[in-house]
Amino acid sequence: MKEVKIKTEFIKLGQFLKLIDIIGTGGEVKAFLEINDVLVNDQKEHRRGRKLKDGDIVFVKGQYFKIIQDGEAL
Repeated sequence: MKEVKIKTEFIKLGQFLKLIDIIGTGGEVKAFLEINDVLVNDQKEHRRGRKLKDGDIVFVKGQYFKIIQDGEAL
């Protein structure tokens, strides 16, 4: 499982997918979520605006990622 550190209180799913280089632009998020399974805490997620917070586990493209808040929320 890979850890993804964020400095804010949360990161939106679309921003997260861009951060980990699964998609190239924010415009690709909707189409990506329609044809790929993305699980957040073992539940299928379709909302690109889903807020991911400290401790959330995301499964995408055969990999698990854990959200870690690193620092104070801005």
